[in-house]
Amino acid sequence: MAFVPTFRGDMHTEHVSTEYVNITPHRDACVYTSCYCEENVWKLCEHISSQTQVSLEEVYAVFISNERRTIPIWKQKSSRGCEPVVWDYHVILLHHNKQGQRFIYDLDTVLPFPCSFDVYTKEALQTDRGLKPAFWRKLRVIPAQTYLRRFSSDRSHMKDSSGKWRMPPPQYSCITTADSTMNLDNFISVDPKAGWGEVYSLSEFVKHFGEES
Repeated sequence: MAFVPTFRGDMHTEHVSTEYVNITPHRDACVYTSCYCEENVWKLCEHISSQTQVSLEEVYAVFISNERRTIPIWKQKSSRGCEPVVWDYHVILLHHNKQGQRFIYDLDTVLPFPCSFDVYTKEALQTDRGLKPAFWRKLRVIPAQTYLRRFSSDRSHMKDSSGKWRMPPPQYSCITTADSTMNLDNFISVDPKAGWGEVYSLSEFVKHFGEES
């Protein structure tokens, strides 16, 4: 298949539909800080909200975690060979447009940016079958509008017991709201009675947003 000019220079662009238009800057032009995926996605939502080409109602922040905060994800930049990376949580962006197209934006993957929903779920999330229950994934899906209004982080989770940064923080100011400076745990939580959005098992997520939904 031919490469798509809109995504020139990105990896694996042969997977991207020629009828789909990227709603974010090119991967290399996105605001990105390693190990701060929740803020990277917030910044993507912020960019989309400033554009007129797509409604925020089509866009979702998706937190992936579980009760033990041990979730495997394949095809990550930090993966070793075919092995998954086991994160405590990870955050991606889902675009589900009016044409029924579904694409995932993940700045930490080696898959296309954006990547079709089916390719991403099959290659990066795969399945919980064969995994020990401690590694089963759950996904909290939050409308982008809600995420922009509600999310806050003082980045304290990225400091060790002596107050030193585990990983260098973003250079811009912390994301806060009028009534909160830190509510990250409410988004990572997979308790459906807490936080915002809807919580799905991996199979429920794929069924709800997949091609056959």
